[in-house]
Amino acid sequence: MSWSRFKKYYYQNSELGLALDVSRIGFPETYLAAMEKPMQAAFAAMAELERGAIANPDENRMVGHYWLRSPSLAPTPELRTEISDALTRIEDFAEQVHDGRIVAPGGKKFTQLLVVGIGGSALGPQFVNHSLGQPGADKLAVSFFDNTDPDGMDYVLASLAGKLAETLVVVISKSGGTVETRNGQLEAAAAFKAAGLDYTKHFVAVTGAGSKLEQTAKKEGWLARFPMWDWVGGRTSELSAVGLLPAALQGIDIQALLDGAAAMDNVTRETVTAKNPAALLALMWYYATDGRGSKDMVVLPYKDRLLLFSRYLQQLVMESLGKELDLQGRIVNQGISVYGNKGSTDQHAYVQQLREGVNNFFITFVEVLKDRPATTSMEVEAGVTSGDYLQGFYLGTRDALSEKSRESITITVPDVSPRTVGMLIALYERVVGLYASLIGINAYHQPGVEAGKKAAGGVIALKLKVAAALKADPKTGFTAEALAAKIGAAEQTETVFKILEHLAANGTVRKTAKQPWFESTYRAA
Repeated sequence: MSWSRFKKYYYQNSELGLALDVSRIGFPETYLAAMEKPMQAAFAAMAELERGAIANPDENRMVGHYWLRSPSLAPTPELRTEISDALTRIEDFAEQVHDGRIVAPGGKKFTQLLVVGIGGSALGPQFVNHSLGQPGADKLAVSFFDNTDPDGMDYVLASLAGKLAETLVVVISKSGGTVETRNGQLEAAAAFKAAGLDYTKHFVAVTGAGSKLEQTAKKEGWLARFPMWDWVGGRTSELSAVGLLPAALQGIDIQALLDGAAAMDNVTRETVTAKNPAALLALMWYYATDGRGSKDMVVLPYKDRLLLFSRYLQQLVMESLGKELDLQGRIVNQGISVYGNKGSTDQHAYVQQLREGVNNFFITFVEVLKDRPATTSMEVEAGVTSGDYLQGFYLGTRDALSEKSRESITITVPDVSPRTVGMLIALYERVVGLYASLIGINAYHQPGVEAGKKAAGGVIALKLKVAAALKADPKTGFTAEALAAKIGAAEQTETVFKILEHLAANGTVRKTAKQPWFESTYRAA
């Protein structure tokens, strides 16, 4: 890793506030020139997408998350007005909550915010909440229901004990039919009822026009409703009402988020590859993984506030790129696996394997130059601060990995501010789109997610059959095999067994354990 190579392949945009080092990816000198033709095709496809082309052919949808931060680019006046109006409504609603014009029943100001969502309706808001929150100074303290785990919801509700009367709830679901979110909505409503509170005076919906959730919110008279559009996918929705409403309520400068994203969009529309950081990143992904996802991407931000960045990127990258078929319908099984935590915690966890174990990854370091908001940091040794050590661990780890021919990229940003977070979100949205063009897949649908939802629905239907059969014959103890045969599900005996074990653990079925284990019997409790 020579200084001359670093000078040649180090990208720095001082006006934007971003630097990118790709010199430690071992591509040959001829690589960028060889990839120029497919890269130009990717730029052209992206330009068509931004002009409103049907970029998601499987669902016959436009892909317009770039318009969220630049409404003037939307292809119709109606869309431009909808985007601008939604932003104004978000800002106005947050301001009225903060200054006490919108209050809870009884006149209490809202101090707590519970966000109910899953996937893109939670991961983006969680990332922004953690990276930009100011505990003790936030306008509203934020909690999340992001799963259908009853114990997880109880855990969150316990933290809100005595505070529900001043808790605002934002329920986020485009269709209103996402089961995990619906369950969280029902559990939250039940908690309010149990506390003697009218939940409808606390609830806000972020959803699609005409959805089940919108219908419920209208019928029950919820506090407010904000839009979701079918041309914004969940994993690219953070800069829509999905993410902007919770952020604004928390007290984060959402205009700075949008400005940062817009500034990054302007730079990453550049069609000179060497001047486009998203293009350079897409080409590095392509080279490092052979264009086939042959290596994992390890994300190591050296900043505690960016802890959730890798989790956010997992969905953005893996749901977008993890596809069985290409655009011609051929089986390609594409994707890039993403994992990570934060430095230098990772150095005391799995960097040992990264340096000396199987070489099945490339790394993205995220370097943040500013240590803390204060102008100076205390010295932990003469002339040395904690922040100096953090940089030392980053640089040392990077060199230690390079010594073993482990490839890495470094993204450098000045700080963790709303503008910078907006930039990072926009950067990776663009990288994913460009890389998808390079490998010829649709980055904007998720058929595997829908398959999982359908399979889960089948399990619930089978559970109801199991429960009904036990209830109809309460004195008989059935083995899993016998019960599966009784309800005509012999080919699903394993699933019947798992359902029975779950029911027994939760007290709705009585289990008599026997040896061997598959002779155990179950009957109605």
